[in-house]
Formats: sequence, C-alpha cells, structure tokens
Amino acid sequence: MILTTTNSIDGFTIAEYKGIVSGTAVNIQKMKMTFNMQKYYAGIGESVSEVKDQAFEQLKVNAEKLNANAIVGIQVDVELTTSNYVAVSVTGTAVSVIKR
Repeated sequence: MILTTTNSIDGFTIAEYKGIVSGTAVNIQKMKMTFNMQKYYAGIGESVSEVKDQAFEQLKVNAEKLNANAIVGIQVDVELTTSNYVAVSVTGTAVSVIKR
C-alpha cells in the first residue's frame, strides 16, 4: 500500500478513484500525570506515536476494503483532549494506481 500526503505518486498513474477513507484511534488508557515535565512530554510523544500507528492501520484496512492499492492526499489530525486522551484522525483518498 502506497501512502502519501501528495495528490499524485511519481512513476504511477491513478487509474481509479475509490473514495475517501479514514482511520481514527484514541488511546484507551489515560496518560499518567507527573510532576516531571520531561516524563510527561515523553509520555505524550509515545502515546501519540502509538495512536497514530493504530489510525494508519485502520486507514489501510479501509482502503483495502475498496480494493485500493494506494492512498493519496493524506491529512493527519492529532488532538490532546482536556482529559489527557490522545485522538488521531487520518483521512485520504483511496485510489488504484498503475506503474507508468
């Protein structure tokens, strides 16, 4: 599966647009509060990375359901809620591409 934030892929031609796909993930455990800011920010970074990976996996699964082999125009939205939950939403256009 080719993933890109651009609207085209060098060396490939978009043969068919399959539709908009998305992947969303939220961390299940609340992040631990600490007085050590370095640990706090490290925890946020780790949580964002894990949740982002989950959202991208869901994005790819949803594109595969449409028989797409690439996703173009990907946009990523990361939110840290007031309750210290991390939410990541990833959206793009599922396409079928062929090599030129």
